[in-house]
Amino acid sequence: MIQDYWLALLGGALLGCSVIGYLWVNGRIAGISGLIAHVLDPVTLWKTPALWFLLGLILTPFLYSLFVVPEIELNASPWMMIIAGLLVGFGTRLGSGCTSGHGICGISRLSRRSMVATLSFMLAGFITVYLLRHVLGIQS
Repeated sequence: MIQDYWLALLGGALLGCSVIGYLWVNGRIAGISGLIAHVLDPVTLWKTPALWFLLGLILTPFLYSLFVVPEIELNASPWMMIIAGLLVGFGTRLGSGCTSGHGICGISRLSRRSMVATLSFMLAGFITVYLLRHVLGIQS
């Protein structure tokens, strides 16, 4: 059986190659919030490869599930997931990009702004989890 760290390395390499490939072929960063903005704009909807990139992201798990059925467990309530999604969307607009845009694409380009943004949202996540689990005693 392949060790988990080799699978993580392979997944990271595939993600890095797809981000670099998208930048190289299209001259654009593969940040999800930017891609969604292109798809939601009726002027650029059919003129941008963002639609196909996002469709690939959506369809790949279904193709993967033909070969492997991962065990997925969601412990959060639907309301908690909706609130979390809204907060992430707000943070994405406030931070001029999403976690994939800053964390994967920005850091790989050595963008200072992306490094600060990634450190900020990772630190906020660490603090939030610590407060919820260890101070308030909420376990998802």
